[in-house]
Amino acid sequence: MKGLIQRVRQARVEVADEVVGSIDQGLLVLVGVEREDDRARADKLLHKLLRYRVFSDENGKMNRSLVDVNGGLLLVSQFTLAADTGSGLRPSFSSAAPPALGEELYDYLVVQARLQHANVACGRFGADMRVYLQNDGPVTFLLET
Repeated sequence: MKGLIQRVRQARVEVADEVVGSIDQGLLVLVGVEREDDRARADKLLHKLLRYRVFSDENGKMNRSLVDVNGGLLLVSQFTLAADTGSGLRPSFSSAAPPALGEELYDYLVVQARLQHANVACGRFGADMRVYLQNDGPVTFLLET
């Protein structure tokens, strides 16, 4: 499972001109689910998302986690993260999870996140979404489990 995290000052997701999820300071996470992923990998990714130290402390060092700053977590499904771009000029999606598995694990991740963190928003699986963000830094990392 992959999570492309971006530290943001604010972010939102729209579907058909309707805001379906938004946060202020926190992490926007683009979530990619691969064929071999399961709930254990989703749990591991969530553990990292909540505790990965990407926010500055009083000395300007990245020593604080999302939990430490009580920031928002915006989860957005993005199957293209599972693409194989190693050869040719067109991505292959053979390593991406089938839609049913992708949706199951994405939904599981959202539910678990809401059980463990107070400020969680999400996009809509499989929808044509517009994602708006004000990147903070910019700070971007790819987390894989």
